[in-house]
Amino acid sequence: MSRPPTLTLPACARAYRLGTGRGAFAVHDARPDGAPIGTVLLVPGFTGSKEDFIALLAPLAASGFRAVAVDGRGQHESPGPRDELAYAQEELALDVLAQADAVRDGGGPLHLLGHSLGGLITRAAVLRDPAPFRSLTVLSSGPAAIDASQQTRVRMLIEALGTMDMERVWEAMRTLDPPEAADEATPPEIGAFLRQRWLNTVPEQLIATGRQMLAEPDRVAELARTGLATHVVSGAVDYAWPVPLMDEMARRLSARRTVIGGAEHSPNAERPAKTAEALAGFWSEVG
Repeated sequence: MSRPPTLTLPACARAYRLGTGRGAFAVHDARPDGAPIGTVLLVPGFTGSKEDFIALLAPLAASGFRAVAVDGRGQHESPGPRDELAYAQEELALDVLAQADAVRDGGGPLHLLGHSLGGLITRAAVLRDPAPFRSLTVLSSGPAAIDASQQTRVRMLIEALGTMDMERVWEAMRTLDPPEAADEATPPEIGAFLRQRWLNTVPEQLIATGRQMLAEPDRVAELARTGLATHVVSGAVDYAWPVPLMDEMARRLSARRTVIGGAEHSPNAERPAKTAEALAGFWSEVG
């Protein structure tokens, strides 16, 4: 679970609901002082939200990019139905394409980034229609299903969500957290936000997307055939997709590969300055 270092939006950003052909989505939209040189759409991961990118907004805007971070359907402040079929990967990919269409007039080319589960969803969107995008950045996401070491935990979560309410599941998850995730290591306002975000998220969204992470096929060859410029970014350690697996995926894609030192599964929250620098550099280069 990504933990944003702050919940305060920078002066360059505002929160609102982005209207699309598939409904409205809660977003944080950051803009540079002048005309943007490009627009980036930021898609969060499993149990995540737009707030996971909050520390990237100011540095990306300072680099000349409009940055739009979104809550997917059923995530945090974006509504979603109590129906697992609504969260099939194809449906979520269509949402991304609708969001892309809604922000394309923001100026310059459109770049797409997916974090963790978001990497799988954005890949599905690009495979359906790469035309709207100049590039795809896969952040802390791999070629196929999550690592076997994490699959047991996700299966336990899916089972719990089928039999317990969200509050009870939250409390049960906390007992499994590592020591660094303990209450005393988390500022109170961040801890309160994480709990509320969890309670706001539609359980069927978590069940359906959790199953996707367990069963995702390897679609790297399909992505390579699109010819889209790609960037594979991760921390130096990753528990969901091992770093060597992402190294190999980047090689198969002929993609740029960036490893953010001192970060693990969420470089966007853990080392935002270094991450923003790497992202902006890539987007500037591919135009």
